Amino acid sequence: MSTTLSVVMPVHDEAAHLGDTIAALAVAAGRASFATDVVLVDDGSSDESADVALRAAEGRLPLRIVSQPGRGRFLARKAGIEAAGGEYVLLLDGRVRLRPPALAFVHGRIAAGETVWNGHVHVETDGNPYGTFSNLLAELAWREYFDDPRTTSFDAESFDRYPKGTGCFVAPRALLLDALGAFRLRYPDPRAVNDDTSLIRWISSRVRIHLSPDFACDYAPRSSFRSFVRHSVHRGTVFLDGHGRRESRFFPVVAAFFPVSAAAALASLRRPSLVPALGLATAAAGAAVVVRARRTPGEALAFGALLPLYAVAHGAGMWRGLVLLARGRRAPAAG
Repeated sequence: MSTTLSVVMPVHDEAAHLGDTIAALAVAAGRASFATDVVLVDDGSSDESADVALRAAEGRLPLRIVSQPGRGRFLARKAGIEAAGGEYVLLLDGRVRLRPPALAFVHGRIAAGETVWNGHVHVETDGNPYGTFSNLLAELAWREYFDDPRTTSFDAESFDRYPKGTGCFVAPRALLLDALGAFRLRYPDPRAVNDDTSLIRWISSRVRIHLSPDFACDYAPRSSFRSFVRHSVHRGTVFLDGHGRRESRFFPVVAAFFPVSAAAALASLRRPSLVPALGLATAAAGAAVVVRARRTPGEALAFGALLPLYAVAHGAGMWRGLVLLARGRRAPAAG
């Protein structure tokens, strides 16, 4: 009997990407021995995401739609996992395209007892400076893995040294349900919570999570100034939720951020001439890091140019998260 796999896809206004995502999924599923179906959770989309997904899956993969009124990615994933019928679940975002051999590789390793897998994510660049920045940010943050991509695994102790995320993540459905049961919302708005870090950290404390360039996917990043800024603010908010905890190796950075950023903002208000100097210093420091990592001059230029903007937007998101934390302590969390 084939191992059953339900692909849970939370989407919000992803019509532009879903055709390619589902086509790539169908190819990967066709090369694997999973009995595969798709549960797409339409999280209040205002575009034709559901219709595009149904057309793309027709004749390729069984797909059903679960709808909810814009409650956020965490609750969309939760609804999809609860509705899934497969023994295993692949959490897959609407912008993520599996490489053709990915599921066949994972199927073989699951049969060998390695049951939890995080995707090796390639952020598309293709002349997109926002994509170049996002790719470099990930590869510099987790150089231990990206400098030497290989089949490996991590647990709770080594958790923060490896890339991870629920944009491409395979685990037994029962384990994911247990992780969701243990999840505690700290923000009153579930749309702002970090569902990646806390959920996967809980799983890593119980079973090793595997990672390999043979389980690979491609991620379509933001491609406009406005979407990049909005996404950066959101990343700051979820970063605080995921790493503003003592078990994270980034906790000292989080703790130091608020007094340092408040002092920098106060100094800039008193002496506005400091703002361009701070921006140039941040850009130069970012470009220097990329150069030391032996990347191309073009990558250094893109990273340095966007780093001040990202730092401000990400920082604003962290301050927003702090406000949400304060509200969450005064009122019951939504959910």
